[in-house]
Amino acid sequence: MSAQILQINYKLNGSRVEYEKENLPYAQPIADIPGLRWKVWIINEAHSEAGGIYLFDSEAAVQAYLDGPIIAEMKGDPTLSMKAFDVIDELTSITRGPVK
Repeated sequence: MSAQILQINYKLNGSRVEYEKENLPYAQPIADIPGLRWKVWIINEAHSEAGGIYLFDSEAAVQAYLDGPIIAEMKGDPTLSMKAFDVIDELTSITRGPVK
């Protein structure tokens, strides 16, 4: 079974400072999600876009997160984009991807 990358992006409505403040309460609950190895928070303030790159242990762990309460709060956002990808272990290992 391969690890899975989840990419979530959405339109940023405000400044980076506001985004960080609004999302601080979500950081620990996200860190506590079963099957989540890590999340990298991303932002491009110039293009008003934010989101995250997540590494999960499995497709089932991704699906459980997508079906959970944190994502349920976000689903009303029409700019929300969620994509899951399998990790290609051999090539990622060569390029030192932190997925092990």
